[in-house]
Amino acid sequence: MRKLLSLQDAAALVPDGAVVTVSASSGLGCPDALLKAISDRFKATGHPAGITSLHPIAAGDMYGIAGIDHLAQDGLLRRTIAGSFPSGPSAMRPPAIWRMICENRVEAYNLPSGILYHMHRESAAKRPGVLTKVGMDTFVDPALLGGRMNACTTTDIVRRVHFDGQDWLYFPAIPVDVALIRGTTADADGNITTEHEGGFLGIYDQALAAHNNGGLVIVQVKRLAAAGSLPAQQVRVPSVVVDHVVVDPAQMQTTETHYDPAISGEYRPIQSSFALMPWGVSKPLARRAACALEAGDAVNLGFGISALVPRILLEEGCASKVTWIIEQGAVGGMPLLDFQFGCAAGAQAIMASPDQFTYFHGGGFDKSLLSFLEIDAEGNVNVSRLKARPHLTAGVGGFIDITANAQRIIFVGYFTAAGLRLGIRDGQLLIEREGAVQKVVPRVEHVTFSGPRALRQGQKVTYITERCVMVLRPEGLTVTEIAPGVDLARDVLAQTRVRLRVSPHLTTMDARLFNDVPMGLKLNGKD
Repeated sequence: MRKLLSLQDAAALVPDGAVVTVSASSGLGCPDALLKAISDRFKATGHPAGITSLHPIAAGDMYGIAGIDHLAQDGLLRRTIAGSFPSGPSAMRPPAIWRMICENRVEAYNLPSGILYHMHRESAAKRPGVLTKVGMDTFVDPALLGGRMNACTTTDIVRRVHFDGQDWLYFPAIPVDVALIRGTTADADGNITTEHEGGFLGIYDQALAAHNNGGLVIVQVKRLAAAGSLPAQQVRVPSVVVDHVVVDPAQMQTTETHYDPAISGEYRPIQSSFALMPWGVSKPLARRAACALEAGDAVNLGFGISALVPRILLEEGCASKVTWIIEQGAVGGMPLLDFQFGCAAGAQAIMASPDQFTYFHGGGFDKSLLSFLEIDAEGNVNVSRLKARPHLTAGVGGFIDITANAQRIIFVGYFTAAGLRLGIRDGQLLIEREGAVQKVVPRVEHVTFSGPRALRQGQKVTYITERCVMVLRPEGLTVTEIAPGVDLARDVLAQTRVRLRVSPHLTTMDARLFNDVPMGLKLNGKD
């Protein structure tokens, strides 16, 4: 096979100063062996030096032993532009890329994942860039931070422009020198299929962004096949844009999965094979979020407690009444958890991520269930940055893409953090120890979601916490429900410096949420 190279020879082709785009979503689809080979080459020779890396979604796991952390070396990495970054629990050492960002050793930008994918499309088509309202009034807007993540990052790569009587955000296209992408199989001509992948992400767009700008496309695969043996409709990247292929027979399907055919949509598991959500203090939160859904909804799902809502519907016999839509490409099926998040077992379809983001940008879905780090008095939400603990966050990812035009957004999380201890007894929520950190604050550190903009657009926004439910109204954040056992004044109003409004029709959350038996949930059909 003339295009086949060793990992070492492929790494040697990356020039100093190159713009390198990497296809991955955390541990999904990451060409990790290629990234390690580039790292090993730099340690041995000092080359490639001063590269810029593009990552529409994070490359690497929270352990900091894969993905972008291979490139996170002084002298090797000059700038990174990413939709998200690896994140790790507080007990772990922060990933190397976060240490570089926090120590001002690398220029770093965090842009919405969907916008980054579309920037690749614009670069491939030799168009100037992306003109959009996605990201306006958030930290991506140059009126705030322009996506810059530290003090050493000073160049504006996002601009506000006036066009056709309106203000827009303009994200200029970035020509790509090298694309590092991943598939499952390459034939002898260099055609690439993705039959064992949990998502093929944006590999074709990234390949085109390099190829059409005179760059190199290097593909990591698990195996080789004879020329002409791959079914034409399964080829995701055709040979005409592939320069080189490397083989890693040990390639993992996800960070902790060797191979599960359900993840790649090759079969649909029976529903009883999935674990239900165990009883605990998070379960009422997930249940309350589930109560906001309707039969027939197409629902986007984010990381955190929200990711557990499909297990609630499974337990209640409602799993088939909602279609889950995930930014990595899965439509339908059972969304997976932990290191497999971003995949769905038994999906009805797996789309290209750039196409999925077009769906999100246009608000074509019904609801989104997302998490929050902070909420402020204006209803703004931060999920992208905490200065004190930046490595605990992954950055924005697809959050801004999803929320920009969503019809209905449900944020789910705890009211306080850092030491919060809860209990449930006799259907009552007990706050045994209050959290030391308030999460409903006068002003969020990072505006990842703009409450005022949502109000102007007529979006319906709900914030579900363990002790209360709030809704965003023109007059301010308004408490509409409290949990049984919770004292409104002591446990809600006194635990924030924000002046919360209280609905004159304040109700108590459904008692069924707080009992360790199925709720008997029935999802009503949409009007």
